[in-house]
Amino acid sequence: MTSLALYDKVVWVFLNMPVNRPMDGVKEVDRVRVLVTFACTDCKERNYTSTKNKRKHPERMEFRKYCPRCNGHTLHRETK
Repeated sequence: MTSLALYDKVVWVFLNMPVNRPMDGVKEVDRVRVLVTFACTDCKERNYTSTKNKRKHPERMEFRKYCPRCNGHTLHRETK
């Protein structure tokens, strides 16, 4: 096998590899895990992001996290 034929075979395998794509045909509201943003309750700055399971935790989440703008630990609530 020549080097050109080997190169063509490698390129063909690379181009036909499966690709991790987002779930086609599934609406955003149907997905179980969603990305949420947390905002400081004192200064309203959005400092943190995380994911949550909508089935297990349908209510809004709250955490005491460090806010660099307030320079201390404050309550952060989930925002839209």
